Amino acid sequence: MAEWDDVRRVAMALPAAAESVAGDGTVRWQVKDKLFVWERPLRESDLAALGDDAPDGPILGARVADVGVKEALIAEDPAVYFTTPHFDGYPAVLVRLPEIAVAELDELITEAWLTRAPKRMTEEYLAGR
Repeated sequence: MAEWDDVRRVAMALPAAAESVAGDGTVRWQVKDKLFVWERPLRESDLAALGDDAPDGPILGARVADVGVKEALIAEDPAVYFTTPHFDGYPAVLVRLPEIAVAELDELITEAWLTRAPKRMTEEYLAGR
């Protein structure tokens, strides 16, 4: 079971990661001003679209490499990953934070960072692993 402290710890351990608070009070993590993971509470339109399937609890948004990766994650583990019509066609997935294992969260955040960080930075990071 992951928590916001886990998100913060993993995200901030990545090179050039920065944490900020959006105008609506939600927390987000960026690399070189590019968002890679963020707090994403469900909005009224999300709740209406999801109906009885709308989850309770904290929701994490995460960038993914492409829509195919997003669809694969959702198909592989719909108890953890989901989306809403707001994200149709967009390479990002929503995560039920309490349902994801910390090790899987670590991988998801790192992959999100890799999709947004500059190429040279990602090459240096991967070479050092």
